[in-house]
Amino acid sequence: MNVVYLIVCGAGPTMHAAGFVEAARASGWDCHVIATPTGAAFADLDALEAASGHPVTTEHRKPGTPRRDRPNADAVVIAPATANTICKLAAGIADTYALDVASEHIGLGIPTLVVPFANTALTGRVPYLRATATLTEEGVTFLELAEHEPHHGGPLAEQFPWHQAMTQAAKLAETRRSEPEPTATSWSGPAEPPPTSNTHELPESR
Repeated sequence: MNVVYLIVCGAGPTMHAAGFVEAARASGWDCHVIATPTGAAFADLDALEAASGHPVTTEHRKPGTPRRDRPNADAVVIAPATANTICKLAAGIADTYALDVASEHIGLGIPTLVVPFANTALTGRVPYLRATATLTEEGVTFLELAEHEPHHGGPLAEQFPWHQAMTQAAKLAETRRSEPEPTATSWSGPAEPPPTSNTHELPESR
């Protein structure tokens, strides 16, 4: 079964995030929800856990505790993504479990979709514009929404495109699967081949 991680942040649409989980399950995907600390305060955690069948993760596991039994992701969706999360992610700041997971998956080339929810006072600033450009250069896909003025995002929360986000994430994952695997090339240098570099594996569920 395909697996998608949904990372939710502290914004109005998060209270309706079960809509994404339902769209994922209807498409035959397993969905695991990860929340930033502020996102957890906005979310209906009971609804998310009931819809997904999995606990919502908000922080790193404590040292010495068993690793989380969570499959590797075929796609990651960050929605709703706040300006704060987008700017931190682009800068490489991983001061929450959610940002840590997002950063690792971008680095590993896992298809990542960001659905911003931020007002024009933030999206027009240079740090935000630089952040979106940086993440795009790294292969992150943005699902753009109509911008809203400060203090006017409330009515848009219930119209958040959860189903569209899931559809786009599935397309990104399918595109990645259809790409040819890198082919090994023969060593044409000195007699002794160079040491083999460490291979990167998907991060273990933590």
